[in-house]
Amino acid sequence: MKKQRLWPYAAFLLLTAAAGGLGALVVNAGMPAYQALNKPFYTPPDVVFPIAWSILYVLMAVSAARVWNTHSRQREQAIRVFCVQLVMNVLWNVWFFALHWFWFAFLWLLALIAVIWHMIQVFSRIDAPAGRLQFPYLLWTCFAAALNLGVALLN
Repeated sequence: MKKQRLWPYAAFLLLTAAAGGLGALVVNAGMPAYQALNKPFYTPPDVVFPIAWSILYVLMAVSAARVWNTHSRQREQAIRVFCVQLVMNVLWNVWFFALHWFWFAFLWLLALIAVIWHMIQVFSRIDAPAGRLQFPYLLWTCFAAALNLGVALLN
């Protein structure tokens, strides 16, 4: 693969890693309070979350890089949608872990799910595999919404 086609992979990996890092800082700061909450029975062990998110961030980055490398006229719009969902993803951590706004965080996740779905549609029009690479993220975010709802109901 040519050098000019590789740099987007590195750039998007760095971008998603930075977003994941910011989110992790907020999560770690709020972890003592989170541990004290009542959680739904379907909450996975804590070790699952960093593993799942690491995989998802890599898939997200590869997907965005694929879109970028198409040189489609719509790629800028697609990357804007990608950036919006990434910011929304990081902010959810603030609403849920830092501020304990569980109901607001749940509504935020519903909005994020809609944005992810829109991103999948936009990406798929440009590069079908890039759109498909976002489906695990969509499914995990739906599961996160179910967890968030459970925490809101139980606390």
